[in-house]
Amino acid sequence: MKNLFKKFILFFVAFSLVAMPIELLAAKKSHKRVYTSQKKHYIKASSRYSAKARARQLRIQRQQAIDLGMNYDGSGMLQLSSAKALIINQNTGEVVYAKNTNSVSPIASITKLMTAMVMLDAKQSLDEMIFVSNEDVDYVKGTSSRLAVGSQLSRGDMLQLALMASENRAASSLASNYPGGQYAFVKAMNTKALTLGLVNTHFVDPTGLESENVSTAEDLAKMVQAAYQYPEIRLATTSPSHEVYIEGRVYPINFNNTNGLVRAGEWEIGLSKTGFINEAGRCLVMQAKITGEPMIIVLLDSNGKLTRIGDANRIRKWMEYNSTTTTGQTTDIPNVATVGNIS
Repeated sequence: MKNLFKKFILFFVAFSLVAMPIELLAAKKSHKRVYTSQKKHYIKASSRYSAKARARQLRIQRQQAIDLGMNYDGSGMLQLSSAKALIINQNTGEVVYAKNTNSVSPIASITKLMTAMVMLDAKQSLDEMIFVSNEDVDYVKGTSSRLAVGSQLSRGDMLQLALMASENRAASSLASNYPGGQYAFVKAMNTKALTLGLVNTHFVDPTGLESENVSTAEDLAKMVQAAYQYPEIRLATTSPSHEVYIEGRVYPINFNNTNGLVRAGEWEIGLSKTGFINEAGRCLVMQAKITGEPMIIVLLDSNGKLTRIGDANRIRKWMEYNSTTTTGQTTDIPNVATVGNIS
């Protein structure tokens, strides 16, 4: 009986040893089938995602091309995304294109052109060091700045950053360090506006963060013409970038021009200023040569980050295409001829 029992145990052990690899192999094959199935599912899902991502990227690229005016060859009627626009020949005063030129709207950082003119009219030293104070912090929109409170720069550097990089604290510091402070400075801005004949223009702050800073395309064309007479403004607004050294920092801080057309260097631009707050939309004013003629371009309330640049590109293509004829296109503008010559 004992021998029989021993034989049974040995048989069971032997059978187990033989069956175990078979079970392991079967399990391995089953796992492999599951893994292969999962892998195929992942590849299919990944392919679908990649296809959707590629399609989305193509849609974005196509929209960017439209926004930047890359698909327009200059033929046909000029259609701009900007709600208000004005193109004037700087030499002759001829209105080349006009759209809602007398519509009053916020102008955002286009304001800083007036800020620069008022500061320069005061004949204050550009070499004098001035500080960024708490008064210069943006409590209206809560925008950030790389110029911390206490930062000290020359007035010339503050002017450069205010115009080129649209630095709000730099612009505010110019007003804070004006005789009589910000109140006197803003008063001088409005006085200057009246002197230039900007009858639909009003300022309440030197940065443009306040939506009460308003003007029209017609007035801004005059303001660009006036600002163009200042070499300091022309130089600052057409510089691609500028570095400043601030005490306490090891490395300089680099600021870039907010106008991509200036940075790209493909235009002959004599003056440039961008602006944006939600109430104003994307804004751009420039003096630039097109087909050899100096033009003043005003683009206000453009919807989309790239559309004001696209509008500028469309304008240049349109003018180059029609350079042998007088364009004179107007869009819903009564009495557009009242813009007249700008002197």
